[in-house]
Amino acid sequence: MKSTKITGSAPILLVSDIVKSAEWYRDKLGFSFDKFWGDPPGFCILERDNFNLMLSKVEDKSEIKPHWKIVDKMWNVYFWVDDAEAIYEEFKKNGTTIDYTLYTTPYNVKEFGVNDPDGYDIAFGEILK
Repeated sequence: MKSTKITGSAPILLVSDIVKSAEWYRDKLGFSFDKFWGDPPGFCILERDNFNLMLSKVEDKSEIKPHWKIVDKMWNVYFWVDDAEAIYEEFKKNGTTIDYTLYTTPYNVKEFGVNDPDGYDIAFGEILK
């Protein structure tokens, strides 16, 4: 019997402003999107390099709780990359707010984090050989 395979995943972030957040991910992190769902907009699917990130609007901004506010130094989304230095420079050039600068972790990953408009920490890491 053939087993069913998971073919992808998409983290979901609750955001205060769908349009503002989607445009930030496009302009600062290089994601793209085709459309917004709802009137007024309440949902959007972003994509970069065949990886997705979903955004869903919340009415009450107090419901937005970045993980680092609950668990010290914890990300909301972590993306693996093939060249951490190159994407770090890309984001800096785009004016992205860097949460913590590029460094090599004790577990041999070169990583850094950025903050989005709702305060989420989005991290990017390259596994070093």
